[in-house]
Amino acid sequence: MQIYNTLTRRKETFVPIEPGRVRMYVCGMTVYDYCHLGHARVMVAFDVVTRYLRWRGLDVTYVRNITDIDDKILKRADENGESIGALTERMIGAMHEDEARLFVLRPDHEPRATGHVAEIIAMIETLIDKGYAYAASNGDVYYRVRKFEGYGKLNNRDLDEMRSGARVEVDEHKEDPLDFVLWKAAKPGEASWSSPWGEGRPGWHIECSAMSTCCLGETFDIHGGGPDLTFPHHENEIAQSEAATGKPYVNTWMHAGAVRVDQEKMSKSLGNFFTIREVLESHDPEVVRYLLVASHYRSAINYAPESLADARKSLERFYNALEGLAFEGDEPRGEVDARFAERFIAAMDDDFNTAEALSVLFELVRELNRAKKEAPEWAPLLAAELKRLGDVLGLLQQDPEAFLKGGASELPLSEAEIEAKIVARANAKKAMNFDAADGIRDELAALGIILKDSREGTTWVMEQMD
Repeated sequence: MQIYNTLTRRKETFVPIEPGRVRMYVCGMTVYDYCHLGHARVMVAFDVVTRYLRWRGLDVTYVRNITDIDDKILKRADENGESIGALTERMIGAMHEDEARLFVLRPDHEPRATGHVAEIIAMIETLIDKGYAYAASNGDVYYRVRKFEGYGKLNNRDLDEMRSGARVEVDEHKEDPLDFVLWKAAKPGEASWSSPWGEGRPGWHIECSAMSTCCLGETFDIHGGGPDLTFPHHENEIAQSEAATGKPYVNTWMHAGAVRVDQEKMSKSLGNFFTIREVLESHDPEVVRYLLVASHYRSAINYAPESLADARKSLERFYNALEGLAFEGDEPRGEVDARFAERFIAAMDDDFNTAEALSVLFELVRELNRAKKEAPEWAPLLAAELKRLGDVLGLLQQDPEAFLKGGASELPLSEAEIEAKIVARANAKKAMNFDAADGIRDELAALGIILKDSREGTTWVMEQMD
């Protein structure tokens, strides 16, 4: 198995530290607002990684943290007139609802920053003892960036270049403008914890260093996150963790690609910023997940109406192939497994190439459609294999008929009204009144309801409207 390592900027053979076991940490959300599409990209990307590694027989411990104390959280709670705890609990609950709708499995552990303050303080004390950090006169504690020789290695940046070109916080209490905060002194009325440096709270970067090592050890296999975290967040994590422990922090760094909206960067200032729940109000969650899975996890994704329409059509091809087949419990024969599973594995072993893996599933769909006509005894077995491989990507999680009908809540007519029109059309055909029968079919088609005639009778599906 090959994984692209952001640290070395190349694909490398993945060898877990402990044979058969993978320890993975992914930077999670700062819970002051609803999750947006960028969060969905990270959620789904590392959900696929976890699903695949487990499907390949590895014991995965997946940790994704929650930042529940932060400047944005303090500001939002104050604006809302609610406690920090009430805000963060509400947003954590909403996050879990969003990921469940996207068929994202929950991580094994979700440590919260407020639950690890003691470990954070202990790590800061170690850094001070080793000379990598210092307490300032204002009650803050800072990390000495120039003390750590490897600083910049994740992003391939030179310290002097960063000093001249980077936007760094100017603070008279810092020894060097590049130094970053590990502990923030509390302002009057702010949430705070007692520490050797006075009342305060953790800086953002140190939270992940402490939580990851607490949950997974001083060196672990994979660290993931969004594309905006490589600098400074992950660079700072490396500096903190390796200075504190004297050991390599992470073997493989993985970063998901960005989400763009109509080929532009998603941002509130451009008015193209979407939360997950806003998107799911008008689109099937599996369609959104398919869009996020269809591209390689490191590539940028373009979110646009036509992209979602294409995702819907692709899923319809899968579900149309599966419709009407009873395949639960069917085990694929060796020939089926050899033809498709091995190629699927080869694609996923190549840095989790979901785009190539999906191309294998489309070939399987074509084979299934041929089998339904030419070798019906093979169809349930091929369908079972399609479901089995689709599940690795978190796809094909719904009943085919339910998906193709689009969900009762989206129907322009009730199911009873649709069935009544189908009966009326059948009666018109029996009476040789074909103009009336065609009129009923065209009326339903105009509403996006497509009739499908077969020997067993007439069924219907919803056509996705742009």
